[in-house]
Order: sequence, then C-alpha cells, then structure tokens
Amino acid sequence: MDVGLQHYLAVAAMLFTIGVFGIFVNRKNVIIILMSVELILLAVNINFVAFSAYLNDVQGQIMAMFVLTVAAAEAAVGLAILVTFFRNRGDIAVDDANVMKG
Repeated sequence: MDVGLQHYLAVAAMLFTIGVFGIFVNRKNVIIILMSVELILLAVNINFVAFSAYLNDVQGQIMAMFVLTVAAAEAAVGLAILVTFFRNRGDIAVDDANVMKG
C-alpha cells in the first residue's frame, strides 16, 4: 500500500477539524484554545510539506519552517501573558479577559 497525497491531506483535514472544534466547543479554558490553534498550524504545515513533496519543490518546506517559527513565538508570548494574567487575577478564565485594560 502506497501512502499518497490524499492520505496526508486527510490527516491534515482531521487535525484542522479537531483544532476548530476545540476552539468552538471550549471557550472557557485558554490553554485548550492555544493547543487548538497549534493543531490548526500543524495541519497547515502538513499540507505545506505534502504539497512540497508532491510537486518536488522546496518552497512548501521553507514556508512550513516559517509557520513553525511563528507558532513557537505565539506559544511563548501566549503562555507569558497567561502566567502574568494568572499572577494578577488568580485564575485564567477567558470571561475575565476583558478586564485587562491598561
């Protein structure tokens, strides 16, 4: 059995769907929302690499590296904001995020 492009696209579609489902179903927990965003970015990376291999072009792999860099920065900044918010408020409920006015 040969693993083709459609298999990679199916896995990426499933990951993307789980990520979107995680954002819409759980709006209370910020950590789950961040993990769902990471799943969506992972699905995009799988698409980039799959099409890059299918077309014998390296541009998709380069773009995947940029997406990984942005995802790492997003996770670091998001977790730093969460730690600061938890220290100030005592919880990380999404409903209380509108209180963060400077």
